Amino acid sequence: MRKIFTGKNLLVRTILTSFTIFMFLTACNKSQQETVISEKYKIQEHYEPIIDSLIARMTLDEKVGMLHGTGMFVSGGVERLGIPEFHYTDGPNGVREELERHSWNPLGLGNDSATFFPTGSALGATWNTELAYRYGEGLGLETRARGKDMILGPAVNIMRTPIGGRTFEYFTEDPLLNSRITVAYVKGVQNQDVAVCVKHFAANNQEFERMSVSIEMDERTLQEIYLPAYKASVLEANALGMMGAYNQFRGEYLCQHDYLNNQILKGEWGFKGMIVSDWGATHNTVTAALGGLDVEMGTDTHQQNYDLNFMGHPLRDSVLAGSIPMEVIDDKVRRILRVTYNLNKMEEGREEGEFVSDKIKQIARDVAAESIVLLKNDQKLLPLDADKLKSMAVIGLNATQSQAKGGFTAGVKPKYEISPLQGLQNKVGDQITIHYAKGYVQRFEQEHNWRTPAINTPDSALLAEAVEAARNAEVAIIFAGNTREIETETIDRASLDLPFGQDELIRAVTAVNPNTIVVIIAGAPVNLNTARETASAIVYGWFNGSEGGNAMADVLFGDVNPSGKLPFTIPVQLSDVGVHALDAYPGKDLIMEYKEGILVGYRWFDTKKIEPAYPFGFGMSYSDFNISKVKTNKSTYRKDEQVQISITIENTGNFDGKEVIQCYVNDEDSSVLRPEKELKTFAKVFLKAGEKKTVSLNLDVEDLAFFDENSKQWVLEPGFFKLMLGNSSRNIYNEKKIEIIN
Repeated sequence: MRKIFTGKNLLVRTILTSFTIFMFLTACNKSQQETVISEKYKIQEHYEPIIDSLIARMTLDEKVGMLHGTGMFVSGGVERLGIPEFHYTDGPNGVREELERHSWNPLGLGNDSATFFPTGSALGATWNTELAYRYGEGLGLETRARGKDMILGPAVNIMRTPIGGRTFEYFTEDPLLNSRITVAYVKGVQNQDVAVCVKHFAANNQEFERMSVSIEMDERTLQEIYLPAYKASVLEANALGMMGAYNQFRGEYLCQHDYLNNQILKGEWGFKGMIVSDWGATHNTVTAALGGLDVEMGTDTHQQNYDLNFMGHPLRDSVLAGSIPMEVIDDKVRRILRVTYNLNKMEEGREEGEFVSDKIKQIARDVAAESIVLLKNDQKLLPLDADKLKSMAVIGLNATQSQAKGGFTAGVKPKYEISPLQGLQNKVGDQITIHYAKGYVQRFEQEHNWRTPAINTPDSALLAEAVEAARNAEVAIIFAGNTREIETETIDRASLDLPFGQDELIRAVTAVNPNTIVVIIAGAPVNLNTARETASAIVYGWFNGSEGGNAMADVLFGDVNPSGKLPFTIPVQLSDVGVHALDAYPGKDLIMEYKEGILVGYRWFDTKKIEPAYPFGFGMSYSDFNISKVKTNKSTYRKDEQVQISITIENTGNFDGKEVIQCYVNDEDSSVLRPEKELKTFAKVFLKAGEKKTVSLNLDVEDLAFFDENSKQWVLEPGFFKLMLGNSSRNIYNEKKIEIIN
């Protein structure tokens, strides 16, 4: 349970205490997952009169002083009225180290290390909303322990292209899965008296020319693909912060976009929190103020002339000149104060947080283990049996490489980071002899410059050393993939190819040792064609955080049965992806047209009948699961009803494990183009070996609607819909037809 509010208002304390007791009694009859996910952060309305009173006492200069940064990660308060400064910290997968107030330079403290949590795509691969809540909880606890008010995350942009530089930060290519993970994450963070800043609102899907490119897409694509996670974060989790992106949308910068910020976010969705600019993403005073921006950050930090920023003295002067109504300023201040009060900054009893505790370490390890995806397992090489192995070759720079920092993206100064090699050593001790060979080295065309292309030729000496180690070992494990210098903010990758001569390494090692496992350390799709052809097993291991190495060892040796599912499609080649097949990347003349429309990710592959290397939602287990007796509560529904799906699932293997039941839908009678299938609901189910369960999935009929371009409304047409139950977008094991009537 969260701490009970202990402010001065006795009535409020009584109400909240009664509510807490009610929640506790209710929880006694629920499972832990149901209790955690049902807890919802609520914006407290009783603060509004207090906020209005404060605003009435403030001068114009005091109000304006709250609307821009006064440091790198600080915005202004009003000392005269007891309103504190507001403190931000970078995320979204760990609390950033302390910086100098007016620069990006670290303070070099000895007590500002943090937990490195698995990155976004790893969390997406868990397909587990309970873990997403715990992930947010852990982040929130560490953010509070560091005295911060808002963490800059989660990053929920759709994975439109697999070469996007920040794909590793984002959850998935699917709006439904994106939304479910986002809502749980937001609730987890905000229940620790920390605000989220959901980013990057709203169509920020590439790093190439991100500061100036204008995104052009139709309204249906916007509503169906790119807005749902933001919408869910507001309507279901009461997100308190939203970050405006760098790029333009339909010719207007997103931090001053009236349609998205005012009409949709604050208007249609009723967002009550604050819109914060990305650092340096503000371009105008009047347009930004009227376009919905509440706080300008990062515009002028090196000069420290914060009052001269767009939302400083120019904003005050615009109000005095009559260009901006005072009501607009008051609304912005009200939003900041609303967030401040709802974080208990102005009251006693605020959460204190904790740092790199056993609880938080366990969260990081659980997420890391459940994110790992088993893609191939010929002859059931995995799991490894420590009692039967005497020697093992561990090969690859990524077996020892730290992934907490790198490139341009905000990293984490980790308290510790268990590498894959350390994890294996921790697991087997002296029981198995491990021979480590580096295999390849990270090299770029200009030394120490990750912005230049990677050199993709093998190092002959390192290659020979790796082959010799593999030849003399019973099992070889190659840790290949990318690093944080390859996947980074500000630049997109040039291709899907594995860097640094890794394909040659894989060919050479598998040629001398048939028992070779390739483990991919990456946050985005990579070209797996060589590994698919030669390796006996393939595992996707992500940038998996402080406990990543221990989690990997748990999976490889069977202490944890892999249950991760791909949060994106892995193509055979880049040209198979819709945006690239249509020559819609990187855009022309700073305009990026989303030609593929709603056919993003698996929607494109399935509709166009293109075979991927590995489909969305795919992931193997050490167990086998049998699905039978798929039923719906009836066959005909009206739009205000709910489809209740009953499924019997049995674990027929020898390992306890988890399976993700995925329900896709096909509209058989649509008057408009719809994808071949769309994910509409899912459930992750744990079963002991030999156990059988009946699982229920619920689907609101209104979620079968599409967005109509002409009426600008969601439309649900009567007709037949096919429910497709499977464990990936390409493995459908049962279908059920229902009819929607008026």
